[in-house]
Amino acid sequence: MERVDIKVGFYCNNQCTFCVQGRKRDILPAKEVAEVERSLREAWEAGKREVVLTGGEPCMHPHFLELVKIAHRLGFEDIQIQTNGRMFAYLDYCIKTIEAGATQFSPALHGSTAEIHDFLTDAPKSFEQTVQGIKNLKKLGQYVLTNTVITSKNYQDLPNIARLLVELGVDQFQFAFVHILGTADKNKDWLVPRKSEIAPFVREGLEIGKIAGKKVTAEAIPYCQMLGVEDCVAEEIMPKTRIYDAGFMVPDYGEYRVNRGKIKGKDCLQCKYNKICEGPWREYVDLYGFDEFKPII
Repeated sequence: MERVDIKVGFYCNNQCTFCVQGRKRDILPAKEVAEVERSLREAWEAGKREVVLTGGEPCMHPHFLELVKIAHRLGFEDIQIQTNGRMFAYLDYCIKTIEAGATQFSPALHGSTAEIHDFLTDAPKSFEQTVQGIKNLKKLGQYVLTNTVITSKNYQDLPNIARLLVELGVDQFQFAFVHILGTADKNKDWLVPRKSEIAPFVREGLEIGKIAGKKVTAEAIPYCQMLGVEDCVAEEIMPKTRIYDAGFMVPDYGEYRVNRGKIKGKDCLQCKYNKICEGPWREYVDLYGFDEFKPII
């Protein structure tokens, strides 16, 4: 089923050290309800039946619940809220969002402890609130799929994060390698690990989820670093997605990733995964080169 991703605004109550949106929050106001509704209608008419409301933190939009209701009235079958999860620490807010029509929740958890998570989000108490948000949503029977951004400060913690997510009862979790844009680019000298360093911890975390019967994926990590868990490469199952960003639209995010966002080296042509592997983000190659990526013959 095809999807649309709508960034409703860029304000956020976290200050994440890896945020790809950088400081858009300082210069861009929340989108008007009418603009978001136009995007939703246009996407519906183009055949999209899943919508992700994101940002920034979508819950910070002054008319967030109205936006969810509009998507529901239009008939979107899945309405996912991509969030830092903090507002869902309030049970009544969870209930209001569900009643408005949300069907999936995608909170972000970046550490198994407050020390790690709160450092990366630069927001005291954010770990406590995000974890409580997950608990509330699962108590209410909601589908919860979490995202964890992999950085130099948490990659060794990935197995512990996986264990915590299993304990919390999430339905699905993903590890996504940091994309070196926005604030992540500013902090890249200390924030971005090598993919060859993080790979064993990614694989261990994914195996913990698989053993527990969870759907697990890893994003932006080439197949040569995913040996043994190749079935968890996220790009293979990502739906065709249209993105409405800040004043522009990306018609097909998959096409953007393959043809503009990511890059492969000449040795990749020899790899048995060449036809399906997207390679690393270009910004990663600018930082570290291709030496660690060895073709699987």
